[in-house]
Amino acid sequence: MQVGDCEGGLLKAQDAAVELYQLAALMLGNESEALNLVESTVAQVEVDPCAEEEAAVDAARHHLIEAAVAHMKQLDPQGFVAPASGGSPAVSCIEDDDLSAAGISSGQMAELIGGAGRSELRVWLDKLPLVQRAIFVQRAVLGWDNVATAASLDAGAGAKPAWTAQQVSEIFRQALCSLANSLVHSEAQKATV
Repeated sequence: MQVGDCEGGLLKAQDAAVELYQLAALMLGNESEALNLVESTVAQVEVDPCAEEEAAVDAARHHLIEAAVAHMKQLDPQGFVAPASGGSPAVSCIEDDDLSAAGISSGQMAELIGGAGRSELRVWLDKLPLVQRAIFVQRAVLGWDNVATAASLDAGAGAKPAWTAQQVSEIFRQALCSLANSLVHSEAQKATV
């Protein structure tokens, strides 16, 4: 949508609400809580109806993520405390915090997010610690970098800047190892059936 172009706003708003709902469901794992989060996000985010569409949706995404992190922190307050810096890095099965380093193609990720693998992704996400889940969704689903993800964790958790890009990277790599392992086991089970 161009600046000053308010045509098609209702349809675009509905599409944005669906995207926000899917994102909230991945973050929280509970459809009812996800719906409540989307409703509060839509009610609280002030967006010029004639603003560029991507800027408006991005503002809503950030608000939703920070609200989801705040909700998750209430469920697990200690889980959202940034790990101590300066210690030895966590052991990880991959060297980089990129999906391809874990053997996951962009096609596989797209299938997990929006295709037939969505339920498999949701089951796997439900097994993760909440902070790992929040980091994974932001990095893998939204494509945010470590710095943006660290900032959203701080904002959502209501903390002074405590999370670093390196801490986010290490936790994301742990999640990628877990996902890669889960996908390998899933493929092995499909082969034996």
